[in-house]
Amino acid sequence: MIVEKFPDRIIEIDQELYLYFGGTAYLGLPTNKDFQDLVVKNILNWGTTYGSSRTANVKLSAYDYGEKFLASHIGSENAVTVSSGMLAGKLVIDLMKKQTDCFFHFNDIHAAIRIENSLPLFENGKLNNRLFDSNSEKITILTDGVPSFETKPVDFSFLEQIPSHKEITILVDESHSFGITGKNGSGIYSSIQFPIKRKVMVSSLGKAFGLTGGVIASDSEFITQIKELEVFTSAAGMNPAFVQTLSDASEIYSKQHKKLLENLNYIDSILSQNRNIKFDKNYPLIYLLSKDLVEKLKIEKIIIASFKYTKDAEPLNRIVVTANHLKEDLDKLVDILNSCNY
Repeated sequence: MIVEKFPDRIIEIDQELYLYFGGTAYLGLPTNKDFQDLVVKNILNWGTTYGSSRTANVKLSAYDYGEKFLASHIGSENAVTVSSGMLAGKLVIDLMKKQTDCFFHFNDIHAAIRIENSLPLFENGKLNNRLFDSNSEKITILTDGVPSFETKPVDFSFLEQIPSHKEITILVDESHSFGITGKNGSGIYSSIQFPIKRKVMVSSLGKAFGLTGGVIASDSEFITQIKELEVFTSAAGMNPAFVQTLSDASEIYSKQHKKLLENLNYIDSILSQNRNIKFDKNYPLIYLLSKDLVEKLKIEKIIIASFKYTKDAEPLNRIVVTANHLKEDLDKLVDILNSCNY
């Protein structure tokens, strides 16, 4: 289906109006008037784009403001922005190839942080035996902040089981947790408190934060290494007007995050238990395990997110709740879900 206007809480299809519970605008920012005004103000100051390398002799203060905000919000020592979340992941993977003897991954991680020859972290419900051999080596563990089809962040307590002669780096893609989970939407990075060598966070900013771009967060030494990569130095940076907006919009992020949590708590208070629904009040994705539910919602003029991540995969059906949904939207949605409780 093709639409002619950004689908916020209402979407128009063939001249008919539907409630929309799809997309990834979790904080409802693309249509937020105050947020739009900040973006416009910063475009008037910084232009529509800046095609120069970040290492050029002329530096823009917008990057300093935005990246300091991100590091503070995430709880990292340093952070750097790039033009997309996908590029953020690929830059980190390129660097980690030179610093890693063996990669391990959770199942179904995003393509941004996949690498060939990585080993599954768990086999038959247990940590990979390869982690317990006698080799002293550097390993990197790849994971999404909240795995696909899940509604809770990754539990990192398994790190305590890995022997100390394995030097561990964690790379977590927080594209669907940054701006949502953690205190004030800080994500899960700061909560990873285990004896590991390094933790690195990458994330798209085009989802909860409403701006095209990506971020890499870690310790200052690692961020310096990222900035020295040829792919980074030869690429244009994230739109400086957008980076400046990151800093300027901090109060709006906080306000919208609060509204999102209120919506999720309200759903939790009225939604009946249903084995065909996976929901957690701290996360804005509701997974539907029944195709009948998807069709029922469409008949009742509700459109949700339904797509295939890969060509041969089963469709991923999920309801996306945003800060912009109204109580009456949630009432209609939950009434339908509760009526199909079987």
